[in-house]
Amino acid sequence: MDFLTDIATTLLTQFQKPTLAFLVGGMLLAAFGSRLEVPEPVYKFVVMLLLLKVGLGAGISVREADLVSLAVPALLAAILGVVIVLLGGRTLALWPGVSRMDGMATAGLFGAVSASTLAAGMASLDAEGVAYEGFIGALYPFMDIAALVTAILLARMSAERSLVAVSPDGAATLTLGQGAGGDAAPLAGVDGDVVRGILTDTFRSPAISALIIGLVIGVFAKPDAVYESFYQPLFHGLLSILMLIMGMEAWARLSELRKVAHAYIVYAIVAPFVHGLMGFGLGLAAHHLTGFSAGGVTLLAVMAASSSDISGPPTLRAALPEANPSAYVGASTGLGTPVAILSIPLFMAQSDWIIGF
Repeated sequence: MDFLTDIATTLLTQFQKPTLAFLVGGMLLAAFGSRLEVPEPVYKFVVMLLLLKVGLGAGISVREADLVSLAVPALLAAILGVVIVLLGGRTLALWPGVSRMDGMATAGLFGAVSASTLAAGMASLDAEGVAYEGFIGALYPFMDIAALVTAILLARMSAERSLVAVSPDGAATLTLGQGAGGDAAPLAGVDGDVVRGILTDTFRSPAISALIIGLVIGVFAKPDAVYESFYQPLFHGLLSILMLIMGMEAWARLSELRKVAHAYIVYAIVAPFVHGLMGFGLGLAAHHLTGFSAGGVTLLAVMAASSSDISGPPTLRAALPEANPSAYVGASTGLGTPVAILSIPLFMAQSDWIIGF
């Protein structure tokens, strides 16, 4: 009974947080026929400020970290973000009716990191007096950016119509045209120029550009003053506006989700545990290679179990406007985040049992 009470309390807490509360508020406005509109230029400005803030904060964390100690865990975090997206995209594609675009967007959020879940993991370790590396906060941009770029790249590739052309020597090549489409049939060769073009376009997209330039400035410059005085105070207010917009969009496209909602519910419940175990495994490898602490292993598992509620939604909304927010935000923030938070004691106990605090 106490476990069920904890679940209910955690779910209620998530719905009271601005991220989900404003999303639901936007859906209610749309449901009652409100004519509220946010001009597109204002929306683009809000997204740019949000992603610059996320990038700057990540860059400052990386700059202040011990780069030598950071190297191995950062590489593992980036690999983990990519693998989670590949696994999630493939898993959701198996469900009839789940579009490739929505599946990749959802996998992208689950591959990225929730700062609030990471903070909850740190607080849990602090309460138990468990030590962990000071650079842990600097790991999340590596997993975040790797996951989001991978999801956007794969979603854009799969959104193009795949045409198989057979050359005189019998080799199959892939050419991509305009239009929506599902997964292509296995091919002997893939046009590398097409892949490079989509990858270049992804990095040049406004969302990823803002995120990366903020990261670069945070690492190589000293934007701490403007970060603390301008970006930090505005952040939560701007995020609430964005979630209100996404809520109105989500309601308009809710009918698309009704037939396949069970797929996202199952994924959101199971994925945090699977991803957390993957993160724990890589953290354990880092422990044996570099002496990564048991607390650090726990937090890497928590990061893997979490799903992005800050950097992910605006990035995907800007880069993949075709994706349905009610699918990827609902699955990640609505259900995935509470499950990830509830899994923190599990990963703490596992670290204590295998490594020892």
